[in-house]
Parts: sequence; structure tokens; C-alpha cells
Amino acid sequence: MAQPDWDPVEPLPIGSAPVPAYGSGSLADLLPTLAAGMGVPGTTAAIPELTPADRNCVFLIDGLGWEQLKAHPEEAPFMSALLGSSFGGTGRPLTTGFPATTATSLASVGTGLPPGAHGLPGYTARNPETGQLMNQLRWYPWTPPEVWQPYPTVFQLADRAGVHTAQVSAPHFQNTPLTKIALSGGTFHGRLTGEDRMDLAAEQLAAGDRSLVYTYYSEVDGNGHRYGVDSDAWRGQLMYVDRLVQRLAEQLPPRTALYVTADHGMLDIPFGPEHRIDFDEDWELRAGVALLGGEGRARHVYAVPGAASDVLAVWREVLGEQFWVAGRDEAVAAGWFGPKVDERVLGRVGDVVAAARDDMLIIASEREPKESVLVGNHGSMTPVEQLVPLLQVRS
Repeated sequence: MAQPDWDPVEPLPIGSAPVPAYGSGSLADLLPTLAAGMGVPGTTAAIPELTPADRNCVFLIDGLGWEQLKAHPEEAPFMSALLGSSFGGTGRPLTTGFPATTATSLASVGTGLPPGAHGLPGYTARNPETGQLMNQLRWYPWTPPEVWQPYPTVFQLADRAGVHTAQVSAPHFQNTPLTKIALSGGTFHGRLTGEDRMDLAAEQLAAGDRSLVYTYYSEVDGNGHRYGVDSDAWRGQLMYVDRLVQRLAEQLPPRTALYVTADHGMLDIPFGPEHRIDFDEDWELRAGVALLGGEGRARHVYAVPGAASDVLAVWREVLGEQFWVAGRDEAVAAGWFGPKVDERVLGRVGDVVAAARDDMLIIASEREPKESVLVGNHGSMTPVEQLVPLLQVRS
């Protein structure tokens, strides 16, 4: 790893964190750009180099970062070709948004808003109304979805504007709260196999003169978490999803643009105390903390009343060489969650926010036993987590 341009004995300066490219090149900018090109009111083309098309399809591959794709051309020959100009495609990276995690990113994709507006600022976040941690991927404890995220999705805006709009995914996602608040609008079509999803996505694209279709595949992420990026299982999933992308690309109806992207990248974190700090066994980090939210590489830390400044000082002293550690106001002012954080969202952001720079995790072996033993991890603002592909095929 390149040496930092600051004194490593001092805490990392907050301003050195590579803030996502909100408003010009983040996941939240993709669907509004496509919808604006189809004349959908209330949307703006934030990525002007994307040429409008009558039919647009977004294929989101969970967990496939830009750097992982570039490192595996043999396993993903079709997508690797799209990194250049072959097959009429062009490739560039987008940034996911902070934190680089599925619930946050899918909400950014579907609403076209950064986390500070849509209000899903992490894997888990405190509900200010109840004082409890809410898992925003599993939606537990239950919270009314339309209260938690009140903005319309881009799909809903497109559907109201007469665009044929559809989502094609696994059947069990159809009625989840996350789908409701981030990916609803038009019709949902559940299909079990990747091949069936690709075939149906192509059919849905052809069903309208103007179409907006979303499809999704999850197991690149799942195998990365369980076995690690670059494991045989992960490579096998990359090979499979590369064939799915080609299958869909070869079926595109006329006047269609297919965009392949992802919700975050991933990196493997070694086991051992030098890489995994256990919050449940570290009395310094626990002091003054009421709730520990987020995930290992992107933590929201909620202090007991009156202890926020002390918690910030301790976390910065203990972790400041490996993590960007900010108070809530600092993280908001630095734009970590977007250019503006809605009032209803402020209390969901930790009193202290810690984002990993090095190959480190803050695990919680008792509170989060399953998450604490994952091999592949993500969440922070490093390029390997933040950068995701934006690959394009046009017909």
C-alpha cells in the first residue's frame, strides 16, 4: 500500500477520505440519467456522457467491484471486453456512496438519491424514534417502509410517465420492505434461475416503446462473503454471471442500452487481532457506547447521552491510524452521506462514524457472530469497495 502523505502517527485527517462522486458519477446518478433521457419528469441527467435510449436495462451484480472485475479477465471475458470498446460497449467506474453496502446502495440506485436523503445510511442504523438498531437489509425490527424512506423511486416516476417499467429478480424479493421503498414501480417478475431472468428481462424491454427494466443477481456477493474474493467458489460465480450478461446482451431489442453495474466491491480481511478488533472484548472502544451499528468496515457508534465527545476522542486515538474517524457533524459536513442530510436522517447517523482505510475490521463477536467470521467484507470508502463497473451494451 502506498505511504500516506501525512504523518502516520497522527489520526487520519477527515478531509483525506475519498468521498463518493455524488451528483456526477455515483450509483444514485444512474437511473435519473436514464429516465431523463426518456423524458421522465422530475429526473435529471447527472452523467451526461450516457447517450439517451428508448429502452434501458440495468443489471446489478451484487458484490462485483471494478477492481475485482479488472483483475479477472479470464473468468469474465465478455464483461472484460466491455471495459474497452469491443461489442459497441464502453466501461467506466462509478462510486457506490457511503457506506458501500447493499441496503444503502440499492436504495441509492432505486431512488436516485444519496444516503443522506433516502435515509438508509448503513447495514444497521439507530431508529431515533425507538432507540433500537434497525437492520436495513432484513428490515428488523419492523418499521413502516414509507415512513423510513418517503421519496418516490425512479421506477415509480417512470411508470407514471408512461414508460414500461419492470423489475426481474428472485421471487422472494417481491414483497420485501427494501424492494418496496427502493425498487418498486411498474411490475415485479420473480424468476429462480439467472437464465430465466435474462430471458424475461429481454422480453420486458421489448414490451414497450419506452422501457426501463432492472434485474439482479446476488451470489457473487454471497460467495465472496463466505469464501473470499478470488476463491474457487467466487471465480465460479463470476464465470456464471459473465455468461448471463452475454446472454442478455445478445437478446436486446432495438434501441436498447444495457448497463451492468454493482452495489459495492469487496476485499478479504485476514483473521487475527491485528486485522480484526473485537468491540465486545475491547473495553476502551466500548466505554460510553450505547449501540454499535453499521458493519465491520463502516461503523456507526451511538454514545450514551453526554459521552459523544469522549467516545470520539477514544475511537480516534485507538483507530485513527487505520480508520477515518469522524463525529456526526464532521461526517455530514465532509459530504460522506451526500451533499445534504435530511433532518429525519441525522439521528440515524452515528455520533461517531468510523470508516476503514487499512485491511481492518471492527467486529463484534458476541453481538454479530455471523458477520464477524465473514471472509470478504466491504463498507468503507477505499477504491476496492467504492468503485463499481458501469458497462454498456447498445443495440
